[in-house]
Amino acid sequence: MKVCEIFTSIQGESSYAGLPCTFIRLTGCNLRCSYCDTKYAYDAGIEMTIDEITDQVLSAGVRLVEITGGEPLLQEKETLSLISNLIKKEFKVLIETNGSASIRDIDKQAVIILDIKTPGSGMSEKMDFSNLGYIKPSDEIKFVICDRADYDWSKKIISEHNLNKKCEILFSPVYAKLNPLFLARWIIEDRLDVRLNLQIHKYIFGAEERKV
Repeated sequence: MKVCEIFTSIQGESSYAGLPCTFIRLTGCNLRCSYCDTKYAYDAGIEMTIDEITDQVLSAGVRLVEITGGEPLLQEKETLSLISNLIKKEFKVLIETNGSASIRDIDKQAVIILDIKTPGSGMSEKMDFSNLGYIKPSDEIKFVICDRADYDWSKKIISEHNLNKKCEILFSPVYAKLNPLFLARWIIEDRLDVRLNLQIHKYIFGAEERKV
């Protein structure tokens, strides 16, 4: 399978934020979000076997692993096998996916972080909402918010699909576009049952730094 990079850092997002984590960033993405911060993962990468990836993760010495991209489910067969292989090695596995590919066959022991693309991303029409039928209580759903319109749209989606009863919901402001203060105020004013999700790795290491 084609791998863009493997590195160990601090998990910057989700309810696992702040924990040491080894990231496997796979190459390729079928979406082109307006705020994408990993465009280098569209094409760049090297071919690695599942065993080679697993050995590198083992050598990192961290039990939390995230498979991300790009869009990791574009390499569906290999990615599903990698997830199961890592779980067999007793890793806690997170998989972050952009919501356009089916999550149905992902190992149930993995934690899915499902991104629902807002209108501000330019990709909201690409979402496969049938994925919401496969979400487990241990999974997380993320909305990346560009502006107030995105916020209101996301609230509507949460209500229409009863998402608060499915799993934890994350609201993340687009870095350097939406002030987190505004998003925090909206959440507080509405008493919205979501977690404010900042990309803390960018605040720690800098927005342009790779492998963090």
